[in-house]
Amino acid sequence: MCVEFLVNKAKFFDRHRSKFNDRQEKVLLRIFKEGPDGFKGGLSAENYIRITNTSRATATRDLQELVVLKALSRKGELKGTRYYLFL
Repeated sequence: MCVEFLVNKAKFFDRHRSKFNDRQEKVLLRIFKEGPDGFKGGLSAENYIRITNTSRATATRDLQELVVLKALSRKGELKGTRYYLFL
């Protein structure tokens, strides 16, 4: 993993300190664990549900909040919606 990515990760969590709930933090850490590109093809709501073991409604709310906080960016619509780190 490159040093720049690790620095960006530290800055990301400093910028968003204590804004995330436990589920959101768990998913964000999992995305960072994948490396600079995150999940290939982006994070889907299904990925979120699987990682956090939560309902679709909760996943949708959490993901929308992460977009509003500018932690994730959203691309696509409906089942094709994918989320990417907003670094």
